[in-house]
Amino acid sequence: MTGSGAETATELAGTTVPVHGRWRVGADSRRGEVLTTRVGLQMPSDLSFDAWQRAGGQLAGVVDSSSWWLGDWLVFGKDHYSDRYQLGIRTAGLKYQTLRNYAWVSRRFDFQRRRDSLTFQHHAEVASLPIEKQEMWLDRAEQKGWSTKQLRNSIRAANSVTAPERSQLDMVRQLTLPGSRINWWHRAAEHSGVDFEKWVLVTLDNAAELALDDMDGVTAISA
Repeated sequence: MTGSGAETATELAGTTVPVHGRWRVGADSRRGEVLTTRVGLQMPSDLSFDAWQRAGGQLAGVVDSSSWWLGDWLVFGKDHYSDRYQLGIRTAGLKYQTLRNYAWVSRRFDFQRRRDSLTFQHHAEVASLPIEKQEMWLDRAEQKGWSTKQLRNSIRAANSVTAPERSQLDMVRQLTLPGSRINWWHRAAEHSGVDFEKWVLVTLDNAAELALDDMDGVTAISA
């Protein structure tokens, strides 16, 4: 697509981005356009809600995809121009520390392992884990529709379970319980955005605390 000040366009994440000049997001020449510049968006006053909403989705997609693009860009530069890639970074006016973080995540995930249903930040949350753990947590995030924060909290909750607690959980697993009860508990844990094992421990701890408080109250009255 060509437009005012644009000569050539490259398709990026479903949004037409001219190499020169301004680019359009959710553009509709009959009803006005959302135009971007280096310093912000220009939106017509009569922009419809649907067009405004569509533009937001496209912008979010570009922002998320750009993290992968910049990471892959730096990886390529380091692999092919190890003696000159720093010059390329300075010429582009980019911050090396930010690019290095993007590149680290990009190296941790081959193209075929990247989930387009999840954000770059979802992948960043699990990048330091072994591959099998990465896949496990990304599967859960994908299946349960977790936000980045829910994924982070679930990983932290799982890591906070100590070895003795895991041993006790193994004993709990040996209890004979109806399958419907287990499924019910899993649903409650998912709704809370907490790993199932941690949810079981927290719930049992809360129940025990209430029971002991009641018992202490009865003992005090008897005395």
